[in-house]
Amino acid sequence: MKEYLDRILNHEMLTREETKNILIGITKSQYPTEQITALLTGLQMRGITVDELLGFRDGILETGVPVPLDCERYIDVVGTGGDRKNTFNISTTSCFVIAGAGYKVAKHGNYAATSTSGASNVIAHHGVKFTDDIDKLNRCINECGIVYLHAQLFARAMKFVGPIRKSLQFPTCFNLLGPIVNPSKPQCQLLGVANLDQMRLYSNVYQRIGIDYGIVNSIDGYDEISLTSDFKVTTNNYEKIFKPQDLGFEIAKPEELVAGATEEEAARIFDSVLENKALPAQKNIVLANAAFAIQVLERGKKDIGECIDIARESIDSGRALHTFRKFVELNS
Repeated sequence: MKEYLDRILNHEMLTREETKNILIGITKSQYPTEQITALLTGLQMRGITVDELLGFRDGILETGVPVPLDCERYIDVVGTGGDRKNTFNISTTSCFVIAGAGYKVAKHGNYAATSTSGASNVIAHHGVKFTDDIDKLNRCINECGIVYLHAQLFARAMKFVGPIRKSLQFPTCFNLLGPIVNPSKPQCQLLGVANLDQMRLYSNVYQRIGIDYGIVNSIDGYDEISLTSDFKVTTNNYEKIFKPQDLGFEIAKPEELVAGATEEEAARIFDSVLENKALPAQKNIVLANAAFAIQVLERGKKDIGECIDIARESIDSGRALHTFRKFVELNS
């Protein structure tokens, strides 16, 4: 570790294999807290490289609980978090719309860190019990098209750095790892990022991993398609800036996206979208995010207008709501 710290202080880069070994060493309690603190601080000040991030990812997946799902193609929809906008559960709601449209979803998530309600909060609020039982997880994705993977059950390495991350009180490279350590290793992902620097970083990461991806960022700082402004999308096939009007949507007001002050308020919005009773802006935002995820699943072969129609039919027909109710039934 002394050698690694000396190199970081000299602005040198670590290899993918080295950061993987560091992560594994952390899980074996090989390093004192002070050295791990110095490492995370040094990497944050210098800026982490693609290889370094991939090495930490390799270590987390190797030391964690794998989730082999017996279906060929599925997607995860997730945001990096940390945009401090306190939006309702847009990604999670979108996942049930996607599953309701007949696609497969393996949603990876956790409790909220900076907002009222994270994915795990809204899922647990409905009485769902989290599990790492592979048979139950496979039954769930096969019977209702979606499975939920609560991060704390799978990424064992995170508990070793949790107290350090909390005491540092600033973001570290581990904040960047959440979206890329889904233990089922999905072949597709839609990721929302809070800025264009993150978009470039993850674009390089996904190209190295070799999956089909879409990365979205709203120009006014949301880590999802918020429809409050223009937004940028980059995928395996294109890079483009869209206006809400390009999709046939009106511009949304920031207050229409807010989750509220409590988990109950956030859950009510989640329910209202699936029940097709939400504000038009709330429904439109979910449709937009679900549509770009569907386009990724379709390898870019459907235009975004067609994908919006598919997502809209999932809500309007009641299939999204039926999918969620079946999911709750299987996991309660």
